[in-house]
Amino acid sequence: MANRVVSYVKSCYDEMKKVSWPTMDELMNSTVVVFIASLIIALIVFIMDIAFGVHPTMFWKGLLGYLYQLMG
Repeated sequence: MANRVVSYVKSCYDEMKKVSWPTMDELMNSTVVVFIASLIIALIVFIMDIAFGVHPTMFWKGLLGYLYQLMG
């Protein structure tokens, strides 16, 4: 049993030596891309919330709120 564990750890170590780890510059660039993409998606969701109505007690009920008001 112990021999299998040692063999497993050794093979894991050997595989990790083959990995190409990113440099700090690559990590920073990837972080900036993810941050900007997150901000853009959050802005799109915010605009959709405002356009279609965030909360029924607000002055702006959104497009759907006014559509429901016209129907009923």
